[in-house]
Amino acid sequence: MYPAELVKPMREDLTNVGFEELQTVEAVDTALAKEGTTLVVVNSVCGCAAANARPGAKMSLENSKKPDHIVTVFAGVDKDAVTKAREYMVPFPPSSPSMALFKNGELVHMLERHHIEGRPAELIADNLKDAYNEFC
Repeated sequence: MYPAELVKPMREDLTNVGFEELQTVEAVDTALAKEGTTLVVVNSVCGCAAANARPGAKMSLENSKKPDHIVTVFAGVDKDAVTKAREYMVPFPPSSPSMALFKNGELVHMLERHHIEGRPAELIADNLKDAYNEFC
């Protein structure tokens, strides 16, 4: 588990723009039971999360259509919440960072680490915007 002072700015990178942080199994279940669309960002301490994933997730919200709910879990920190969120993302294998869009609790779009790593934040944002335009 990573020290709280290390992950604090990484958490705040998303929570400062409105992402709700889910730290328990119950919080994940509650968030994904909501009607409408929910973006789940599996945050992490890796470089591709800082350079690509978090900026891409934030940029994606600059769209006329966007998810009703935006939430995040932190890999390597909130183990039970992350494990629970990943259960909803089956059949995709666990990866972090990753992003999943749900509609009425059903997984409709997934970005795995290999879709994020090495890609610019703008491309990630565009991918998410396309999903929002289709499902939101």
